[in-house]
Amino acid sequence: MAYMKRDIEAVILEVTGSYAALIVTGARQVGKSTTLRQLSAPDRKEVTLDDLEARRIAQTDPELFLSMYKPPLLIDEVQYAPQLFSRIKMEIDNGAAPGSYWMTGSQPFRLMELAQESLAGRAAILHMSALSQREIYGGDRLQPFTLRFPELQERAKGRTPIDAAAQYERIWKGSLPGHISGQYPQRDIFYSSYLQTYIRRDIKDMMEDVDSLLFADFVRAAACRAGQMLNVHDIALDVGVSDDTAKRWLGLLEKSDVIFYLRPYSNNLLKRTVKTPKMYFFDTGLVAYLTKYSSPEILMNGAINGALLENYAVAEIMKSYGNLGLEAICHYYRDKDSKEIDLILESDGELHPVEIKKTASPPTELTGAFKVLDKASIPRGTGAVICTKRELSALDRGTMIVPVWVL
Repeated sequence: MAYMKRDIEAVILEVTGSYAALIVTGARQVGKSTTLRQLSAPDRKEVTLDDLEARRIAQTDPELFLSMYKPPLLIDEVQYAPQLFSRIKMEIDNGAAPGSYWMTGSQPFRLMELAQESLAGRAAILHMSALSQREIYGGDRLQPFTLRFPELQERAKGRTPIDAAAQYERIWKGSLPGHISGQYPQRDIFYSSYLQTYIRRDIKDMMEDVDSLLFADFVRAAACRAGQMLNVHDIALDVGVSDDTAKRWLGLLEKSDVIFYLRPYSNNLLKRTVKTPKMYFFDTGLVAYLTKYSSPEILMNGAINGALLENYAVAEIMKSYGNLGLEAICHYYRDKDSKEIDLILESDGELHPVEIKKTASPPTELTGAFKVLDKASIPRGTGAVICTKRELSALDRGTMIVPVWVL
């Protein structure tokens, strides 16, 4: 299949010129190894630690491993041999050239811990997500999502306006390269295999005694609550495990980049805010598969259509930053009076409130909660309603109407 160009490529090449070691983290099957392979010069060797013999040598004799595989080198699934990191540190301290070691791994938290222990200040660490809308469907401007109207207009160039039905087809199909590229066209078979491989390899590696079938049921129970405030007890009750087990398993999902959280925004001037995070999945196609929606049409009219649209929008905003090597500062707001803001994007010293709704005609009442941020210590900037409207427009002077396809 043809290679799908990734937005993060420019950042990879830029940091390779400065750092001897580069670590690209991200969930399984998002395209880490494929992208690095595409960018590799002909003299860069590649070795995967999925190969048990190569893994054994890397674990037992890292010096021999690095003498067998000379730089420039690409090491795939490097988390399986943490013993390599100390040896790579020595090679860097002895003058290894920029770009000597490229490494990938599908256990981001573990890789971050290993890198901070052994390669602090010596390795560039980039996070790679699944495909963004721009990468799949096209778009001219590569920039982080902002609410400045001229930049939103630029962002919309080169993209095709779509209606709600087409948007839910995107949500239903998901964003994993193996399926989107057409390499594995049978969606249900692809996601079934993805889930089995993820549990068998990543989860079993992190927690050997986990019950595979029960854990699969747990992921499904979590998927039913994507885009909602986290309720650990309800998920545990659905599956028949203890709350403590549910917390540990949610930790595994977060550590392997299947889910992520938005933390509630609060400061000393906003004392009535809730403390519970909201949970999202990085890939909405996986959620649609796990929740048994057999078509985009059924999903669009299903019980979780609003939550999954919100999940999709938040993930796309996060990707727009991550693909440039930047970090999005995002929160949500809810207080004990049930005032809620779906997303707060902190940028350039301002708080930008955002509502995300399945509507083509957003009413002004949607933004009623925005004014609670006027009590915050950081000034409130332009807000937005992200929705299924086809055209970029404005609700009022301080609130943009942003179609989901613009993200």
